[in-house]
Amino acid sequence: MMWGAANKVVYSTTLKEVSSARTRIEPRFDVDEVRRLKQSSEHDVSIGGANLAGQAIEAGLIDVMHLFVTPVSVGGGTPALPEHLNWELELVNVDRFSSGVVHLEYHPLAE
Repeated sequence: MMWGAANKVVYSTTLKEVSSARTRIEPRFDVDEVRRLKQSSEHDVSIGGANLAGQAIEAGLIDVMHLFVTPVSVGGGTPALPEHLNWELELVNVDRFSSGVVHLEYHPLAE
């Protein structure tokens, strides 16, 4: 599995121990470290979770955004994008799955 072989950084103020191989925990999101990682990596860098993704978007670190929409109502939850963000996006791909899930791929428009 690709995920298991990947190096992972988990940004968390509550977790103290890792639960998977090739994983380390950092107490705060470090924009400069992620920028260096992105520039030096031979592979794509993935950022998951609405809060973390919002910080990465605001820092200008995102080149492509993938949203997976699942047709399930679970209550309030966390918005996928920060409320105050004014980010122009271009929809470049849509994939529909038999489960009802829809994958949306967006690229940010140049400012």
